[in-house]
Amino acid sequence: MRYLFLAIVLVPAIEIALLLLAGQTIGIFPTFALILLTGIVGAYLTKQQGLATIRDVQDRFQRGTMPGDALLDGVCILVGGTLLLTPGFVTDLIGFLLLVPASRKYFKIWLMKFFKNRMDRGTITIIR
Repeated sequence: MRYLFLAIVLVPAIEIALLLLAGQTIGIFPTFALILLTGIVGAYLTKQQGLATIRDVQDRFQRGTMPGDALLDGVCILVGGTLLLTPGFVTDLIGFLLLVPASRKYFKIWLMKFFKNRMDRGTITIIR
């Protein structure tokens, strides 16, 4: 809970500082255009990656295998797309990292460890 509170307070403060710095450095309109461009590119990439992941999940179900890895891809893509639609440079960087398959694998490893630790402690229950 402490980390969530810090993220809610620190990330917007850093974003505001970076947006102000960018506005002073490259100007207001280029900064605004950059924010719009990352939002448009982010929405396009999210749609593309999301549809591919949905097809992968459906294919795995049809073959009778568990789509665990594909579901983690879906979580990363959802969070990455949301971050890219949020104005700011830090959230855009993290969002792009979550959408690129090469860097997404590190986030998926962290997510697997996180969920495994939660299940080992009994704070996540699996419904059968």
